[in-house]
Amino acid sequence: MSAVTTRPRSAPRGGELVAPVRITPLTAVQHGLQLAWRSVLKIKANPEEVFGLMLQPVMFVTLFVFVFGQAMMGDWQTYRDFLMPGIIAQSVIFATMGTGFSLSQDVEKGIFDRFRSLPIARSAPLTGAILGDLVRYSITVVMVMLVGLAIGFRPEGGVGGVVVASALVLLFAFALCWMSAFVGMMARTPMAVQSFAMILLFPLTFGSSAFVSPDDMPAWLAPIAANNPVTHVVDAMRALMLGGDAAGPVAWTLFWSVVITAVFFPLAVWAYRRRT
Repeated sequence: MSAVTTRPRSAPRGGELVAPVRITPLTAVQHGLQLAWRSVLKIKANPEEVFGLMLQPVMFVTLFVFVFGQAMMGDWQTYRDFLMPGIIAQSVIFATMGTGFSLSQDVEKGIFDRFRSLPIARSAPLTGAILGDLVRYSITVVMVMLVGLAIGFRPEGGVGGVVVASALVLLFAFALCWMSAFVGMMARTPMAVQSFAMILLFPLTFGSSAFVSPDDMPAWLAPIAANNPVTHVVDAMRALMLGGDAAGPVAWTLFWSVVITAVFFPLAVWAYRRRT
């Protein structure tokens, strides 16, 4: 990343100009972390957001395990173990819609006009918002795991497997957040952001191995689901939590995370500069 120099600003003393501020990759990271803390503090100001993050996983686990479990695999306990990694991935991936929605709201409120006047890296407002949202997603992961443990889910991979699987889905969510940020900057209203995000995320999530094995899908859909990025994430989480060969799915998850970030990070920054 090349260093970026901000535009000189007028100083109140003597009509002189303040020397341009040189933005290095390190200072860009520092600016992003500072704005991430701002995003985290918004949780305290809006506790209802936390309740939503806590209640949604309870609803999804309860509905899918106890409503569909018997029909899917003969008994809900077997389906519970198969489903838990998929439910964690689905809950976190759906939560990434909030990134674009929140950014669109901030643009409407004029908050980004203030950011533009500050000598900070151009990517810092987006990076800060996304890093702050990762804290929310971590709450979602913890809640899903607690609900799963309450209904008898016991991951054979132990604590280490659960931690690595959680880190993996959060990394993938970080990549998807850049896509969500791009949509948030391109759509004109927050409601439009939700509509576009649902169109993108629903096929990715439900057309994966999160809820049904691709082997049980129609012949035309099975290869699509098998190569779905979300399938690689869920398969990696299952292998890490329940035991199995995780090398291939983990490698694919890392690959997709890098590719999605590489594509949508510059697009999101470009759209942010264009919108603000």
